[in-house]
Amino acid sequence: MGKEKNDLVYGTLDMLILKALELEPRHGLAVADRIQQMSKSVLRVEQGSLYPALYRLEAEGWIKAEWGVSETNRKARYYRLTPAGRKQLANEREHWSRITAAIDLVMSQA
Repeated sequence: MGKEKNDLVYGTLDMLILKALELEPRHGLAVADRIQQMSKSVLRVEQGSLYPALYRLEAEGWIKAEWGVSETNRKARYYRLTPAGRKQLANEREHWSRITAAIDLVMSQA
């Protein structure tokens, strides 16, 4: 048996982070935990991918970071969606639906 892959499809990490922040602000590790929880532990985001993505999304203006205190009483940066981030999430969701429908069409061919 081959090794099971849990790698994210290129370009999906931003969408997943935006989705994880849709309902409430979260600190970085909580974002990764939420993605893992929502995917029923199929998807795991490594810190080496997570933090550069968070900084990139912040530079795009799609999320905003503020310092706060975590559940373990540690100083942490909390990220929240901006209005532009909500719009981007809607765009990403629509694009994902189109792409996955097209892939389904290809994969269902004899």
